[in-house]
Amino acid sequence: MNKFIDLRSDTVTKPSPEMRKAIYEAEVGDDVFKEDPTVNKLEKYAAELLGKEAALFVASGVMGNQICLNVHTQPADEVICESDSHIFNYESGSPAALSGIQLLPVNGKQGVITPEQVEPFIRPKSAYYMPRTKVLEVENTHNRAGGTINPIENIIALEKLADKYGLKKHLDGARIWNASAETNITVSEYASHFDSISCCLSKGLGAPVGSIIAGNKDFITEAFRVRKSFGGGMRQVGILAAAGLYALENNRERLKEDHERAKILAGVIDKNPNLKIDLS
Repeated sequence: MNKFIDLRSDTVTKPSPEMRKAIYEAEVGDDVFKEDPTVNKLEKYAAELLGKEAALFVASGVMGNQICLNVHTQPADEVICESDSHIFNYESGSPAALSGIQLLPVNGKQGVITPEQVEPFIRPKSAYYMPRTKVLEVENTHNRAGGTINPIENIIALEKLADKYGLKKHLDGARIWNASAETNITVSEYASHFDSISCCLSKGLGAPVGSIIAGNKDFITEAFRVRKSFGGGMRQVGILAAAGLYALENNRERLKEDHERAKILAGVIDKNPNLKIDLS
């Protein structure tokens, strides 16, 4: 019998027996009333990992990003992002549809934009006829660029630029766990340079569904309201949170195994004279 290894995406994983056991045994309550103990435990643990005051469990990475952008902006505001970013290419026009805001994409190199590239696109506050530049968004690791990691030095420089102009800073950290595993820079260090972060529990970590957003307490209080308005309030959702909690507690270190296997596979493919992979 033939067996297939599905490498289309890190989203096609299925829960392990141990994760299924955690799901089955999950203690639940009504999360809309903040009474689900498993969700509360997940949010507390995630906030600690990310070095933020509070966190919120959401249904998907798209929902997480869109809640964060909504909290940071008002209609007619503008968000600067990299031209190949997930929020610009893969979120179905949600910034416009849900928040009445527009994205301004800047062409980067392998998913990375620098302060020198970004600064000319920041609108002057005196230009009342232009949209207001409100948020600088960074994706790390970068999906469409093949999982490239934004150097921490560049992130710090972008933070300084955003602060200079009073911009909010959002990190699409769907795969921030991968960046941390590869660089040994903690996720809390990455997150410390942003006002908000969205990170996935499914991609890479193997949970069946769900993401976490994190920020200060006031931000998460407003995010809780926006989540409800986006239809994201869920009731006895501890059965899903249990999978995410198991993933965070048990699967983060195993990302290093994924990276080593990916490097081996890339090296083999690169030896094919008809194919070429950028191994840098």
